[in-house]
Amino acid sequence: MPPAVAALVYEFLYWAVYFLLLIGFSFRVAGRRNVPRRGPALLIANHQSFLDPPAIGVAAPRHLHYLARKTLFKKGGFGTLLETVNSVPIDQEGVGKEGMKNLLARLEAGNAVLVFPEGERCADGQIHPLRPGIGLLVKRTRAPIVPVGIAGAFDAWPRSRKLPWLSPLFLLPTRRTVAVVFGTPRDPATLAGLSREQMLRVLYDDLTAVAKQAEALRRK
Repeated sequence: MPPAVAALVYEFLYWAVYFLLLIGFSFRVAGRRNVPRRGPALLIANHQSFLDPPAIGVAAPRHLHYLARKTLFKKGGFGTLLETVNSVPIDQEGVGKEGMKNLLARLEAGNAVLVFPEGERCADGQIHPLRPGIGLLVKRTRAPIVPVGIAGAFDAWPRSRKLPWLSPLFLLPTRRTVAVVFGTPRDPATLAGLSREQMLRVLYDDLTAVAKQAEALRRK
């Protein structure tokens, strides 16, 4: 698909998904100004649900690039859709070696890339230890690192369910309302000289902080 057409499709899906999240999950967003409008940016987020990529994607003020398992690209029209919304194929969830070059290339091209350093959707709604691959990615890029917290997505669509539970905007709020918060960008230079364990701890703390802010922001 020509880039200009793909951008138009992305924009259409952006507003369609935003409307669905707003009506269906009382969607709220804060901190959009923390996402650089131009140039490379590495967004790292906690991972609660299938809702996370589209929710963060429509919360961001610019088009994002994503990670997706290679097997998903083999599903006909869905694979084409993934390519249209700037997805990077990888062999497994997380930041694996096979996706590292593609991610770095997209960052070097001035794009904003979203990754979930926990590697997979959580089974309990909590933030789990980050995979080492995110440390390698951070060491190889000079892009600002934007922590992203999402709350409510686990209750709305846990990995144990095939379909989500709604929390409509026009009804009383429930635990299934969803919110996203973008935190203050971190200069990767602040992580220079740290051991892998120290770096992962700093990034984990950043994610924990914005996830708490997202929890406080949700409609309750």
